Amino acid sequence: MPSPVEKRFLNRRSPPHVATLILLSGLSALAMNVFLPSLPRMAEYFGTDYRVMQLSVALYLGSNAILQVAIGPIADQLGRRPVILWGVGLFLLATLGCIFAPTPGIFLAFRMAQTTVAVGMVLSRAAVRDMYSENEAASMIGYVTMGMAVVPMIGPAIGGVLDEAFGWQANFWLLVLLGLATLALAWSDFGETAHRSGLTLGQQFREYPELLLSTRFWGYSLASALSSGTFFAYLGGAPFVGMTVFGMDPGTLGLFFGAPAVGYFLGNGISGRFSVRIGVNRMVLWGCLINCVGVGLNLSILLAGLGSPYTFFGLMTLVGLGNGMSIPNATAGALSVRPHLAGTASGLSGAIMLGGGAALSALAGALLTPATGALPLLVLMGLTGIAGVWAIIVVIRRERRLGL
Repeated sequence: MPSPVEKRFLNRRSPPHVATLILLSGLSALAMNVFLPSLPRMAEYFGTDYRVMQLSVALYLGSNAILQVAIGPIADQLGRRPVILWGVGLFLLATLGCIFAPTPGIFLAFRMAQTTVAVGMVLSRAAVRDMYSENEAASMIGYVTMGMAVVPMIGPAIGGVLDEAFGWQANFWLLVLLGLATLALAWSDFGETAHRSGLTLGQQFREYPELLLSTRFWGYSLASALSSGTFFAYLGGAPFVGMTVFGMDPGTLGLFFGAPAVGYFLGNGISGRFSVRIGVNRMVLWGCLINCVGVGLNLSILLAGLGSPYTFFGLMTLVGLGNGMSIPNATAGALSVRPHLAGTASGLSGAIMLGGGAALSALAGALLTPATGALPLLVLMGLTGIAGVWAIIVVIRRERRLGL
């Protein structure tokens, strides 16, 4: 069973410090959403429709999902460190391509290439599972993914301010600077954590059926994907709701947009503190239920004719809180089904989560019009959240039957 090992900061021969893992996951999260308040102005800059630029979210998530299928087996064979360094380096080149893209098509192509930064998200979690047992890993993943909570909380706000002051390209220059800093830190601090599988890359990919035939792996992965799916639908629809339905400017939207991340940060803290004591399954269930409560209250207020920016964005903190409890624990559960395939499991579960997120993000953008307001978005989020509750209940019932 993995156990904590001595970590020396800025030493390439020891496992990475938790701060390095937080920054790696945070850079992945920042690349996903820092520019969202700029989408309407980016559409004007490229002379195209908002829905074309909104594809920068869906295509990014879809490409991210496909890439994560490959990241896990490659990292299980070659190790975490080289894959992280190459991934962040390629991300920097793709970000420069986004800045200087002359057309929306070229921008979207480089935007898809930015998904190499997914190595930070996938392998920071896999590194935690390399070093800790299942319940301990759930706690540590909760702390590591705080980087994915703090960054979305402040990212859109910073992005909105940068857009108004310097233009939309400033958001991507910020990613370049932070990417360089993260690459330097990973080079200096990220010692190898993987226990090499000894398998060829082809053999690594042939290990996928071992995971795909596991009911527990699917249950945890779907619970994570469907719970987080409410947030991804929010990513696709909230910029439109904020600017078109509520008439908010990019700076104000950026401030309101980070509301779910406040809850996510708190949920991560709860996971870090209580997952070992309470257990993975109950934490996932409670998180999924809180997620549904947040969307349900929001929808009820909207149907009562009392909806406002404060209720719409404010209640999204409950969605974030539920996600902060469910995602780290569901991820730890998925990675513990076959511990020797932690990297593969992290990539595959991440692919399932982001593939579903891409579809939900695109669907949310397609459903919304000035006439519909926020209603289709909240209905979509509610149905997705309910499905997440169902997925973890299936896992709990199966474990009870098997006496696990």
